[in-house]
Amino acid sequence: MKRQFRELNDDTKQRISQALKGRGLTDNHKQAISDGMRAYWATIPNKPNDGTNEIKNSINNENQC
Repeated sequence: MKRQFRELNDDTKQRISQALKGRGLTDNHKQAISDGMRAYWATIPNKPNDGTNEIKNSINNENQC
């Protein structure tokens, strides 16, 4: 299953952190993971913020008056 947004619950972040603790990686492996994750996250959009539309609408209404 592919992620749809960048944000994760704090519980999920904690579980991932605990699962990865104590894991040893070589410097080359770390760099390869870093490069791959940068490319991956570049394809995932930020989650839309519902409050943003309200702010934009209020600004537009003020400008029209």
